[in-house]
Amino acid sequence: MSVRSLSFAAVILLLSPARSAPAQAYDSTVFAGLTWREIGIFRGGRSVAVAGSAARPNEYWFGTTGGGVFKSTDGGNTWLPVTDKYFGGTIGAIGVSESNPDIVYVGTGEFPIRGNVSHGDGVWKTTDGGKTWTLLGLAETQQIARVRVHPTNPDIVYVAAQGHAFGPNPERGVYKSIDGGKTWNKVLFRNDSTGAADLILDPTNPNVLYAGLWQAQRRPWTLVSGGAGSGLFKSTDAGEHWTELTKNPGLPAGLWGNIGIAVSPAKPARVWALIEADSGGVYRSDDSGSTWKYLNSDHKLRERAWYYSKIMADPKDTNTVWAPQVNLFKSTDGGVTFRHVIDPHGDNHDMWIASNDANRMIEGNDGGANVSFNGGKTWTDQDVATAQFYHVETTNHFPYRVCGAQQDNSGVCGPSRWPGGIDRGQWYDVSGESGYIRARPDNPDITYGGDNSGFLGRVDHKTGFFRPINPWPDSPDGHAAAEGKYRFQWTAPLLISPHDPHVLYHGANVLFKTTNEGQSWTVVSPDLTRHDPATLGPSGGPITLDQTTAEYYGTIFAIAESPRVKGLIWTGSDDGLINVTRDGGKHWTNVTPKGFGDFTRVSIIEASHYAPGTAYVAANRYQLEDMAPYIWKTTDYGRTWSKIVKGLPATEFVRVVREDPVRRGLLFAGTERGVWVSFDDGASWQTLRRNLPIVPVHDLAIKEGDLVAATHGRSFWILDDIAPLRQLARATPREAMHLFKPSDAYRVDWGGGFQLPGNDAHPVGKNPPSGPMVYYSLKDKDRHVTLDILDARGRLIRSFSSRQDSLTAADSLKVDALKKSRTDSLKQAGITDSVKVDSILGVLFADTLKDEDKPWPHRPPAEPRAPNKQGLNRFVWDMKYPPARSFWGINGVATDGPMALPGRYQVRLTVGGRSATQSFALKLDPRSKVTPADLQAQFAFLKQLRDTVNAVTNAIITIRNVRAQLADATGAAADAAKAASARLRSSAATNRRRFTTTNRRFGMSVFAPHWRSL
Repeated sequence: MSVRSLSFAAVILLLSPARSAPAQAYDSTVFAGLTWREIGIFRGGRSVAVAGSAARPNEYWFGTTGGGVFKSTDGGNTWLPVTDKYFGGTIGAIGVSESNPDIVYVGTGEFPIRGNVSHGDGVWKTTDGGKTWTLLGLAETQQIARVRVHPTNPDIVYVAAQGHAFGPNPERGVYKSIDGGKTWNKVLFRNDSTGAADLILDPTNPNVLYAGLWQAQRRPWTLVSGGAGSGLFKSTDAGEHWTELTKNPGLPAGLWGNIGIAVSPAKPARVWALIEADSGGVYRSDDSGSTWKYLNSDHKLRERAWYYSKIMADPKDTNTVWAPQVNLFKSTDGGVTFRHVIDPHGDNHDMWIASNDANRMIEGNDGGANVSFNGGKTWTDQDVATAQFYHVETTNHFPYRVCGAQQDNSGVCGPSRWPGGIDRGQWYDVSGESGYIRARPDNPDITYGGDNSGFLGRVDHKTGFFRPINPWPDSPDGHAAAEGKYRFQWTAPLLISPHDPHVLYHGANVLFKTTNEGQSWTVVSPDLTRHDPATLGPSGGPITLDQTTAEYYGTIFAIAESPRVKGLIWTGSDDGLINVTRDGGKHWTNVTPKGFGDFTRVSIIEASHYAPGTAYVAANRYQLEDMAPYIWKTTDYGRTWSKIVKGLPATEFVRVVREDPVRRGLLFAGTERGVWVSFDDGASWQTLRRNLPIVPVHDLAIKEGDLVAATHGRSFWILDDIAPLRQLARATPREAMHLFKPSDAYRVDWGGGFQLPGNDAHPVGKNPPSGPMVYYSLKDKDRHVTLDILDARGRLIRSFSSRQDSLTAADSLKVDALKKSRTDSLKQAGITDSVKVDSILGVLFADTLKDEDKPWPHRPPAEPRAPNKQGLNRFVWDMKYPPARSFWGINGVATDGPMALPGRYQVRLTVGGRSATQSFALKLDPRSKVTPADLQAQFAFLKQLRDTVNAVTNAIITIRNVRAQLADATGAAADAAKAASARLRSSAATNRRRFTTTNRRFGMSVFAPHWRSL
């Protein structure tokens, strides 16, 4: 049976229920009040696709490897995601129309086919600069290397499709469309294992094209780069016919691998090719490809040929050419020699140079994208939250911190919230780049971090001391997996025992254990992998080997210890085995499910918090050309298993599954496109992506009622307070109203501190709202809702309503009529100053109609409104007592009420005459050393201050109102108005001195500026 047949059969099997049919899924409105927040780190991740506009010098684009497309309109200083509502995932190529820069084509699926590469879903197009997008097909290409747009006709577009990374498929080669992507014609194809690696249009003649074909394939344990299918091709009739140049004089003999091509815009007969071959390197033709010269064989330009091998020509200088590699290189002698150009980050993949200005360029690397306006002398920053994290760890600090190892960067830890927002400066480095980060639960300032090749380190962040604690000292780089005594995966698992913080486990092909923080290690298992010799050989070839342990296979990929029973440990291997020990490693049992499939990767094992024999396994087979989701569950220590995937998309494979430690049966899964939730122990699943970008979610953690996601392309995100998910019942959506019990909250005001990327050159992560989150659901929309905050004894503190703050058309007419009549009266009374007129009118409109539902012009801001949408609503009490009364024109005066004291409180929801009440606690900031007596004294003082301010503002409002009414009543009687005004001013002056003196007792003279307009 073919691989494709197996995949189809697997999909059919997965769509069949594994148990009796679960209850009907919840409507999406049940989750409406839940929102993910982006916390960063605002640091870039890998980018292999960049582009710009010659016509618009400040407009640039870059594609992430996981998180969609970003755009800048200010020269790369700030970036905004522009595809989140349409698509995400890995971006392989971007083509901007020269004749109309609002037309942009995006090819999805990255061309450098890493071992954990994400696939794309075809080609997308925008015609309005990224506001809206349309899918144009070619989904089965999966990995796209280039998109090229005709310079004068944006309806003509070419796509260089690499094709499936993990198996043969016919949807490879070069595609052409002449109708803007509505239809496609495959114009160059070699075979089902050879795709297009590069595609260049002659800048002076778009009918001339050059294409590089690359025969390559990934397997979970190796990379094959090169074969008889690779070669160099040329077309002179807009892609209709092609001539192979591979055997032309001067080009290397033998097998070819990856190929990069460049054409000099200043001299189009000059063509460069960077070729992976035994005699590989830089070749140049000065006669349009007919003959070639071998210019440079330096290994630095083909160090990892499958990962880079791009070359770009300067638009003006025929001797200048760029080569992005591990470092960025530039030649000014036609490609003979290259020098290193410093840029913000290593591992460089793509570059775009403006055709009308050779100093203006954008470059993409493993740190994101950076723009230069001076030919690479200086570059913009990479403060965009597109980091790729492999796993997530949360610490026991307050507030808890979020940690993870970022691909091709340092491991980091940062706060889950921070006063004013989570700035990049709050994040700090920890050991590890690609593995797990673990923090000691009893001393979270001590972290352990893993890296590729089995490296492991311990850091004490209070002292700054670091020491390596590798279980095995040999570096395996450059060796095949079978050559070492132990095999460690790129992201080898690391686990601190939930029963003893001194016990640490580390996975190779065997399980290592230390009880002294890595000073010594013990092997506590036999080889727990399939260790098939066919999967342990050299990686790479037939031209270039790539032995970096990223392809090491036959390793333990997941470890879990039961939180209920010490020594009950589960392991899962990347080659398809699950083992369990119930005695700390003395005896092991292979409990791999029947039908699990050879070489299935065990991504995550979750040991149950409720039953020691229960465990959940997230597995995937995408590296075997099987995109189906796999989640398995056992309740009897692995003797039997059931597959629990109903509701998950048939081609959305799973990276992680987690069990909620509070509500039994509540599960969360991270897939290649988002987050899913199950309320029935996996019998059915529903999307929980909400506003989370379409991005691979590699890991999830549940901490203090929050759900934390480690994305592989958009850094970390948090879904705050999953209390409504924990309390949701089948009957809840049918109730007219339902009030969920709020989670306890800490008495801390974090402040907003959120700036979207693009609003600030150095954006910061968003804080959660300060105060308890009150969730409630409504069966119908637009019901009148009242929320009352009560103290422990049931006394009202504050009340909030859903009444709309808007004027009807009739109200507006009424306001206009009042304004005209009052203005005329004031003018007749001799009051013509516009500021005074506005002040008096503001008071009159606020008080005349006595309708609290209508916010007349200039009325002070109303209380926060309680939302009343259908489904789940969220309201956050700011923990404040009612503020002092305000008035129009007040400036610079804090009118907040005092913050509530720690203790028990209640919230009462009233809808349509029915009420529900729930209690919650405000808890003292655990970092605070204040005594209850101090807090009580502060509260009493602030309440007295608020009441004093209230007295002042009430007096001011009264005086304003009397003056306005007096002016209105006296009408045209100017003398009477003048006398009354003089008496009022004398009285006001006396009161002014009294109020100012009163306020000075509290160290303020805040109302003095307003007395001049009384």
